[in-house]
Amino acid sequence: MSDPKRINLSVRLEKAVLVKVYLGRERRQEADPLAELSALAEAAGAVVVGGMTQHLPHPTSGTFLGTGKVEELKEEVERRGANLVVFDNDLLPNQIRELEEQVNCKIVDRSELILDIFASRARTYESKLQVELAQLEYTAPRLRGMWTHLEKIAGAAGGTGVGAVGGIG
Repeated sequence: MSDPKRINLSVRLEKAVLVKVYLGRERRQEADPLAELSALAEAAGAVVVGGMTQHLPHPTSGTFLGTGKVEELKEEVERRGANLVVFDNDLLPNQIRELEEQVNCKIVDRSELILDIFASRARTYESKLQVELAQLEYTAPRLRGMWTHLEKIAGAAGGTGVGAVGGIG
């Protein structure tokens, strides 16, 4: 099954919930921990409708957040009518996929948000190409696994597919 949330990576005109996770001994320094991220999201054209923070000794491998916080995030997204979650942290591709599946909305991290801002403001042909290249380099590892449902489909005539077992005869 394809994932419609990852097709359009632009954040314009979307309702966003912001998330910041403090890791290890990192402590909250600023009065409003989501102020900078909020400004970035608004610069990209999103409407910020909520936010949350969490302190963790280390990120959870599957979702970056703790299990309870993922459920809280899902409830916040539903309550606010949001269709986008923006993390102030950089997420791994598998964490983005898992969060999108559990929260049921598009997940964007800080790097992706900044690339989107650059893309929307690039004016010259060269700058547009440079931003597109940066976006493709960033997105490439995140595409792996999006079409895993096709792994068992057989290959060319007389051959076997990736997931096929056995051979001819």
